[in-house]
Amino acid sequence: AATRQDMTYWLQELQQKRWEYCNNLDAAKRDSRTSPTPSDFSKGLVAKDNPDLSILSQNASAERARNILAVETSPTDLVGEQAASQPAPVQPSAINFSLKQWSTEIKNSMSSLRKGNNENRKSVFYTTEEWELLDPTPKDLEDSIALEEKRKHLAEGSKGLTSSAFPFDFGRIPHKTRRPLKDMIGSSKNRNSSDSSPTEWYSGNGNKLVSELQLKYQSQQEELEKLKKDLLSQKELVRLLQQTVRSSQYDKYFASRLCEGVPKDKLELLHQKDDQILGLNNQLEKLNLEKDSLQQEVKNLKCKVGELNEQLGMLMETIQAKDEVIMKLSRQLSECEDSTSSQSGAVNSSVATCTNKELQELDRLKDNLQGYKTQNKFLNKEILELSALRRNAEAREREWQAKYTSLEAKLCQIESKYLILLQEMKTPVCSEEQSPAREVITQLLEDALKAETSEQPEQAFFKPHLVSEYDIYGFQTVPEDDEEEKLVAKSRALDLRSLSLSENREISTGVKWENYLASTMNREMMRCVELKNLIRSGIPHEHRSKMWKWCVNLHVKKFKDSTVPGYFQTLLQNALEKQNPASKQIELDLLRTLPNNKHYSSPTSEGIQKLRNVLLAFSWRNPDIGYCQGLNRLVAIALLYLEQEDAFWCLVTIVEVFMPRDYYTKTLLGSQVDQRVFKDLMSEKLPRLHAHFEQYKVDYTLITFNWFLVVFVDSVVSDILFKIWDSFLYEGPKVIFRFALALFKYKEEEILKLQDSMSIFKYLRYFTRTILDARKLTGIAFGDLNPFPLRQIRNRRTYHLEKVRLELTELEAIREDFLRERETCVEKRDLISDDEEDS
Repeated sequence: AATRQDMTYWLQELQQKRWEYCNNLDAAKRDSRTSPTPSDFSKGLVAKDNPDLSILSQNASAERARNILAVETSPTDLVGEQAASQPAPVQPSAINFSLKQWSTEIKNSMSSLRKGNNENRKSVFYTTEEWELLDPTPKDLEDSIALEEKRKHLAEGSKGLTSSAFPFDFGRIPHKTRRPLKDMIGSSKNRNSSDSSPTEWYSGNGNKLVSELQLKYQSQQEELEKLKKDLLSQKELVRLLQQTVRSSQYDKYFASRLCEGVPKDKLELLHQKDDQILGLNNQLEKLNLEKDSLQQEVKNLKCKVGELNEQLGMLMETIQAKDEVIMKLSRQLSECEDSTSSQSGAVNSSVATCTNKELQELDRLKDNLQGYKTQNKFLNKEILELSALRRNAEAREREWQAKYTSLEAKLCQIESKYLILLQEMKTPVCSEEQSPAREVITQLLEDALKAETSEQPEQAFFKPHLVSEYDIYGFQTVPEDDEEEKLVAKSRALDLRSLSLSENREISTGVKWENYLASTMNREMMRCVELKNLIRSGIPHEHRSKMWKWCVNLHVKKFKDSTVPGYFQTLLQNALEKQNPASKQIELDLLRTLPNNKHYSSPTSEGIQKLRNVLLAFSWRNPDIGYCQGLNRLVAIALLYLEQEDAFWCLVTIVEVFMPRDYYTKTLLGSQVDQRVFKDLMSEKLPRLHAHFEQYKVDYTLITFNWFLVVFVDSVVSDILFKIWDSFLYEGPKVIFRFALALFKYKEEEILKLQDSMSIFKYLRYFTRTILDARKLTGIAFGDLNPFPLRQIRNRRTYHLEKVRLELTELEAIREDFLRERETCVEKRDLISDDEEDS
């Protein structure tokens, strides 16, 4: 900024933007929490479980104070990037300062001259309310007199009933229709003098009678005036008609006398002359009208000439004042030249330099003064905002302190219970009766697994990690049948809750997501590094539906643009009406999809019909695949956060965009290729573990095959599963390779301790369910395994695809040779299997 005022203006604009951003962020929170719009509201099966978070309301008093302390300033020059691109300001020279001094002296002399010449002239002033005190023009006087007469006429009817001490409304008059304040005050005084002393009339019924008689008299007066006007108009009409009759009789008489003995051609000449006379009369009337208009224009021009003469006089006065100033300055210059003629040129230059420096210093001090004034206002407003922010922070701190105190009290209670338990455990048990320690242990387990109720609102923040019969995704946390599995599930649930309470990092992640979504409120989301890092850390439960839908639309935009509206409904209608070979297998697999999830546990569950519709529509869209076991689980996970049509496009994204061709066909060719690629990556990223598997001849691809086919559904705990899906829907299939390697890396040391193939294979079947720390697993997948280019995966897929195709070709050739040999050999042809005998 060139000056302090511009700098303060720039800072003020930045401050205003920050304030608007905070208000927009709060408004966005209120809109998304309390009253979400239909477009942004989550529509999946678990959307109704979204927690409601409290949003702080705006501070009205702070907003009023901000308006009072607002800095009324505007930039005198360019600010910001435009000012930075301009060259440095040049200091004014001595000539500029002398011209500035001359202009000041001219103004002073003009004011002194006008004081002496125009003492009788009326003063004019303007106030902040846009009032004006001027001499009223004749037109304004006529308007005010007419308005006054109307008001008096209206006041006569109501005189004695009501009176007002202030009949004039002192409102703010717009600048474009200003009215001289003198007229307003004068008219107000006249009305006050005439209306301020109302007369007392008869009381009681007398007042009513007088008022009725007055109204009746007034109405009769109005009727009389109207009748008088009608009588005058009728008289004027009769006079005109009489004049017309007399002129017509005269013309007729004159024409009859002249027509006697006059030739026909002369009569025609007379008629022509009459017509000419009428035309000339009309033309004369027009010319008279033009003459009146020209006279009016002459009057207007004379008024303008008068104004111009007045302006000319003022200009002459200005010129005279300038001449006097010039003469004065000339005399001063001549005096200075006479007085300084004996001095040297060096002294003159030093004096001029000192004068210029003093003037420059004076201007600089004035600029600093103005800058300090505006800076003071700006800092006052800044202090106000910081005070409001500090109050909000103190309120939040008090809330957290209350929660902390409550949790600390509960912790003390639990510690006391554990101390009692330890004391009981020290006491020896001499009989087989149930000891009190067992009851204490049972009670502690029940308290730990107790679900949240309405009596515990202080734990609402930890709701996503509470232990209950079902988690927030609808998955069953504790099985019902197997006692051993039930104990393991309870232990896992307690470990998850312990992680959620000890590592309370979800708060910062939620704040980052809120800030990012607020910044994209008025613009479309785009791929960027910030968004990728946020998604890798996990999408919050309340925003997952919106983000999954955005990711799916990002990948299938080219497919959706080429389809007609209602494409999904059309596919579904065709699949329901026509014969579909995949429908039978779909019906068999519906209840086997996610039996441990409450949304798919029974035929009447909410998700079963949606799952059926999506699978049928996809089988009709892609008859080459139709239906493959594994697609049902992909759709079931998608339906937890998406509606039917969005879940359909999510399945299209996975099958037709992410995964290679023939991944879900009958041969599962693409899936076999990915397992070989994964083996290569294991030997590269985890060489010790790969060598350990090779030593004991353990084929771990039998376990990982299902990971890749259904993207870890039913292989990891639900919290980790949905974090994997967040990154998978945004980045693509390389995320599966990353997390598959990360799972082995997480338990590498424990697997290396196992020394036989049976124990290794048994451990690999369930070890993923014991991994609970999603943050640590994510750090391994995206931190410890870098670099991980997708180009390398594609190259290896191409290489192994050729090898698998050659192997399949060889197997097909061996099969054909066997069938041909069996047909030609009599001994082998007689060998019939048990199945063929049964048939």
